[in-house]
Parts: sequence; C-alpha cells; structure tokens
Amino acid sequence: MQQLDELYRQESRRVLATLIRLLGDFDLAEEALHEAFAAALDQWPQTGVPANPRAWLVSTGRFKAIDRLRRRSRHDQILTELQQTAEQETTSSLADEAVGDDRLRLIFTCCHPALSTEARLALTLREVCGLTTEEVARAFLARPSTIAQRIVRAKSKIRDARIPYEVPAGPQLHERLQSVLAVVYLLYNEGYAASAGDQLQRQSLSREAIHLGRLLGQLLPQPEVMGLLALMLLQDARSAARVSAGELITLEDQDRSLWDQKQISEGIELVEQALPRPGMGPYCLQAAIAAVHAEAATYADTDWAQILALYDLLYKLTPTSVVALNRAVALAMVHGPEAGLELIDPLLEDLAPRGYHLAYAARAELNRRLGRYEQARRDYEQALALVEQAPEQRHLERQLSSLPTVDAQ
Repeated sequence: MQQLDELYRQESRRVLATLIRLLGDFDLAEEALHEAFAAALDQWPQTGVPANPRAWLVSTGRFKAIDRLRRRSRHDQILTELQQTAEQETTSSLADEAVGDDRLRLIFTCCHPALSTEARLALTLREVCGLTTEEVARAFLARPSTIAQRIVRAKSKIRDARIPYEVPAGPQLHERLQSVLAVVYLLYNEGYAASAGDQLQRQSLSREAIHLGRLLGQLLPQPEVMGLLALMLLQDARSAARVSAGELITLEDQDRSLWDQKQISEGIELVEQALPRPGMGPYCLQAAIAAVHAEAATYADTDWAQILALYDLLYKLTPTSVVALNRAVALAMVHGPEAGLELIDPLLEDLAPRGYHLAYAARAELNRRLGRYEQARRDYEQALALVEQAPEQRHLERQLSSLPTVDAQ
C-alpha cells in the first residue's frame, strides 16, 4: 500500500514520540509502532484511510501495547496505570501541537547529559531520525552489535535513572538545550568532515543533522537553534566543491560556482534573524563567520577583518584553544603570518596531545608563506603523525612534497 509507505516515512517518528510519552518505555513504544502499522496494512485496504491517520496509529499502537502487557502478568501495575491513562486521554492529546511537543521531548531525552556522548548520538539517530542499528553502525564505522549494546544501555540508563521524558523549563532549558545542540553539531561534523576513514564526507549524517536542526527550529525557534541551522546550511553549501575524485579541495581552491546558493541564501537569512535577538551565542557567531565566507565571490574577496572581529567576539564567549587557533589564522590573514604564528605556538601544548592535527597544519602553512620551508616541513610531518582521515592525509602529503628544499632568503 503506497500511501501507507509514504505515511511511515513521514509520520513514524512522530507516532513513536507520542507512544513513548504514553507508554513510558522505548522498546514497548517501538513494538507498538510496528504493530500499529501492521494493523493499518491489514485494515485500511478494506475500511479506507481514517480522517486522522496519525491519531489512529497512536491509538491503535497504545492499545496493542496494553494487550501485550495484559499477557505479561508481572506487568500488572504498569498495565493498570496505562489503562487508567488511556481512559483519561482525549483526542486533544494527539493534536499537532501535542505531537510537536512529543518530538521535542524525545530529542531532549535522547540528548540528556546523564548519557555519554556516544550514547546520545546513537540513540538520537535511532529514535529521532529512524535509522536502523546497522545504518548507525555504518555511519560510525562500528559493529552493529556495539551500537546495539550502546542503545540498550542508553535506554536502560533512562529507565533506571528515571530520566523524565520532558522539555526542561526555566534556567534548565538553556543548559539542556546546549547539550542537544552539541549533539546535533557533533553529528553534523562527523558527516561534513569524518574523523577517520577513507571518505572525507558522510553526507547521510550531515543530512540527518540538518533535518534535526530544522525540526528544532520549528519546535523551539531560539537564536542559537537558528544559528546552528544556519551554520550547518552554510557549511554544507560548500560540500560539492570540497571533494574532487575523492581528494580534499581547500577553501582557497574551491570552485565557488558549485556552492549551493539556495542553502547559502537560507543560511544568511537565518543569521540575519538570529543575530539581533537576545540569546545570541557561539553558534550564531560561527554562522556569521560562515556567512562572510559564503558572500565572498572569490577567496581573495574574503573580508578577513570582519571575520577576525567575529572571532574576537566568539573567543570572549568560548575561550577554547580551537577558537583561538581559528582566530590566529584570521589574524594572520589581516596582519601577516608572523602575527598568526605568535598566537599558534602557545596553543600547541594543549592541542597536540589531543591529536588536533590542524594546529600543526596551520603553522606549516604560515611558515610556508614566510619561506621557512624546513620548519614547514617539520610541521607537516607532525600533522601527518596525528591525522586519521585518508583524504586529509593525502592533502598534507601533497603540501609536504611541494615544499622547496631550501628556505627563502
């Protein structure tokens, strides 16, 4: 039944989110979801599609779950509670607004800070995005059994720790929202620039992250949510130009005619909406930096002074070594390589032990520009010792092999 297939693609995650709220159990809700769609496949060809298919699926799934629990005597207490809840529930609980709230609750539950980062990522992909365990495993180059165990442990943690299935209110909302946004951005970054392996990009992951960003933007239109979506759209707009025949193409050498102008326009519009509003934070500023890059017709046209000013603001909000490194690169573009190197050198003590190869790569490029080819060679070799991503490794090897053998005088 083609209509049911389309309904499953569009509505299954919404139905699942509501069933989790009503049943209070991830696994029971998933079983109920599949039983509801099986019942629809059996009944709808004879009875026709109901006026509100989503509400029908939720109601059917809930009562399928109650029937299932009725056959398990040890769940008598849970069954009683569910039956009482079912009697009290009205159709208003299945309205669009309630379903939207359910999806937001599900995202916050999957991204709860009590779970490890790996568990949050796996659970979000599985429950919110609807990827299979095998698809999640492929995304992170892990065994399906490993991912399955990670998801099971996360669900057990939610149950045993009695993590509430809710969107926090008041001051807790900001704190928890940061956890949610961090998970979405980690997911995006793993798709945009894979941390290891033979492929530079895993676009299925970046697409899922953008999908989550859009969903969050619809359900919770706050400046930082808008900023994150804008950042992902603006970075993702360059994807087609970042790789050629499997090889990394740097920003300086990219064919900008391949950039997705529709995504760029959407991202810039979001930045313009988010920046003037209270609550602007690091994602808004990073999106503004990406917008400046996107607006430049050529690399030479890039307004590096504006980018440096934005990095100054970003560093005040998030004074991390990674932000400081990016600020140092922007400073070098405005005031020269020497100025950038003065800032990069102290950062190596923190970034090198963490395997952050881009610190050495940045220093190598600045030394190359100064004609200090032997130092640049040592820097590229240090970067190569840390990099785990094959296309980036080949790019660094090409940069290293292109260095002159004698320093400029």
